[in-house]
Amino acid sequence: METSRRHEELWGGEDVRFPPGKLERMLGTPRSQWTVDDIIGLVKEHCIPLISLMHVGGDGWVKTLDFVPRSGEHLRDILEGGERADGSSLFKGMGIPAGASDIVLRPRVETAFMDPFAPIPTLALRCGHVDREGAPLPQSPDTLVRSAHALALQETKIDLFALGEVEYFIGRKGSERDVYGGDDRGYHATAPMVFGEGLRRRAMALLAEMGAPMKYGHSEVGYIGEDTGNGVIWEQHEIELDLAPLPDAADWVVLAQWVLRQLAHQAGMQVSFDPIVREGHAGTGLHFHLSPRVDGVDMGGLDENGKLGKQGQWLVGGLVELGGALMAFGNREESSFVRLTQGKEAPNKILWGQFNRQALIRLPVSAKTSEGRNVTIPTIEFRLPDGSAHPHLLLAGVAQALVHGRSIPNLEDLLSRTAAANATGEAGVPVPLTATAVAAALKEHRAALEAGGVFPPALIESVGASLQGVVPGRTAA
Repeated sequence: METSRRHEELWGGEDVRFPPGKLERMLGTPRSQWTVDDIIGLVKEHCIPLISLMHVGGDGWVKTLDFVPRSGEHLRDILEGGERADGSSLFKGMGIPAGASDIVLRPRVETAFMDPFAPIPTLALRCGHVDREGAPLPQSPDTLVRSAHALALQETKIDLFALGEVEYFIGRKGSERDVYGGDDRGYHATAPMVFGEGLRRRAMALLAEMGAPMKYGHSEVGYIGEDTGNGVIWEQHEIELDLAPLPDAADWVVLAQWVLRQLAHQAGMQVSFDPIVREGHAGTGLHFHLSPRVDGVDMGGLDENGKLGKQGQWLVGGLVELGGALMAFGNREESSFVRLTQGKEAPNKILWGQFNRQALIRLPVSAKTSEGRNVTIPTIEFRLPDGSAHPHLLLAGVAQALVHGRSIPNLEDLLSRTAAANATGEAGVPVPLTATAVAAALKEHRAALEAGGVFPPALIESVGASLQGVVPGRTAA
């Protein structure tokens, strides 16, 4: 009874996050208040035998380093100091020499969660990376997005929030039961018209237990029948996360993809985040909704005169100018170019505007009550990235675009020229449609990305060089 009363005091109000995650319920306190002593007490009380340090590598995948603590003192050392690792393997081609490659994983106790897939109780903690002197590692994707987020706040007074729309295709062998599916008919469809509903809902519940802010999930328009090859039916779904500070938003996209891969593996299904699973069908986007927040107030909407405020103008202007360069982090596969050229609501012109789903940047409608009160935060949607994106590098670039946008000469003229409402016929500059063109855009705008020491020059050079080896126009199998 006492525990229930405490939980009601902590989470019963309408102005706090609901529902609390699993560890919040176990500890009885919100994660923002957790300490190393809290985690040690939890491990001892519940006899948790394994600790897993989770982090994101240069390839954008989740990595883990596992421990069986020998004692309370050993566990404290893990939580407070972390452990060394080989940076040249984790961040290959990003400027860390093999001869001096030691780095350290540094856990953040407020990020802890119970690994929902571990056969043995395992406590996972998200980590950053520091160098041998204990300073944030410049080549780390975690460091990049945190540095860019902090620089944007310092330079513009804007705390940039984001959410990712995690689109994916789920596939399994067809059977006689599969009589309902159809291309372009799956949007918001429910079982039995779609088979992936249960997996999607389980993913959402698990992510919430892990601490992820959730918005909603639904089936999407894409459907690929088994007659297109291998006897596998593919259908498209989406999980939309909720707004979070830029570094957390990047982490949750990667963890959402990890959860979906785990669940698909357990169910004997396949999951794909490829920009194009089959040519001629819907592509897989990874749209990001962005909210420039000043003193806790979201500033991404239109004012009473239908005009975007200065913070929104800086962000849109920066994305218009740097959008092509950001494809180096947001459109990284050969099939990325196929998605952009075959249509299906994929942007292929550098335009921005209200409601237009084919614009590079969109100002979506906000749901309101009958009295006119906003119930969804107005956002600025960046629609260019696809499922191949590295969320940390991309969102670091978005933050740099915000800072860059503030200093664009004649910004209002730029916004007028690139407004979708003003575009007619063939108006609008095309987005880069080859890897070579993306590399050229990256080279042109590298100064904006490197500003403030956020992107190391060696990283920009490495990414630019790798783009030259991409052959556009081929689609993933």
